[in-house]
Amino acid sequence: MSSRNKEAEAAFLEAYDASAFERPSTAVDTVIFTVLHDALHVLLVQRAEHPYKDCWSLVGGYVDIHRDRTLKETAKRKLEEKTGVKTPYLEQFETIGNKERDPRGWSITTVYFALIPSQDITLRSGKGAVDIKWLKVEGGQVTEELAFDHAEILQRCTERLRNKVLYTSLPVYLMPKLFTLGELQKVYELILGSPIEHKSFRRRMLGAEILEESGEMSYSSKRPAILYQLKKSQDPYFFVRNLEAAGKSAAGVDV
Repeated sequence: MSSRNKEAEAAFLEAYDASAFERPSTAVDTVIFTVLHDALHVLLVQRAEHPYKDCWSLVGGYVDIHRDRTLKETAKRKLEEKTGVKTPYLEQFETIGNKERDPRGWSITTVYFALIPSQDITLRSGKGAVDIKWLKVEGGQVTEELAFDHAEILQRCTERLRNKVLYTSLPVYLMPKLFTLGELQKVYELILGSPIEHKSFRRRMLGAEILEESGEMSYSSKRPAILYQLKKSQDPYFFVRNLEAAGKSAAGVDV
């Protein structure tokens, strides 16, 4: 940009009135998954204020333009404010905007999904929340009626997680610090809803070189098993081929 245009733009911005155009409400919502009691669960908060007072909803809130530099920062801040939880994995999923989803008016939300291990997590109800709890997810749904369009968001996000599990290492973020390959395989199977061939799964995970032996053993089953841990600063691994279920291909799921 030429110096002349830079000066003209600076003058334009100085005189610009941001209130000249109406703006929709801008928020984030986070679908937070864990595995608890051998089932996939989602974290929900009970709303303290109208609209949908006392109803259950996903964790979220409005962007604070003075505190948040990015949408991801908003998602992390709201997660910690309302639940006391920090997540090792947070991924942007989709953005939704219309005038029907919120009775207060036109609104936009950017949806994230997070994966956290359930071990050593102490939940707390924070700002804007009366209560907080994990609820079992079956078929992308929960037993509670959810506020706004959160039931539809949860359904789509659960399917997205299931699809990504076919070709990524995402379930490792649901594991405790130390785990066996058998325990990791069980989490994969819980999300996919089908068994996985043991030997091919073992080759797949060890071949990715994202895990390392901890030097400890598990004696919880009949045979001792090596305890693994995720390598530090390890991003999700993308496999070349989809997982295959025991005796049949799992690749029929649209990814």
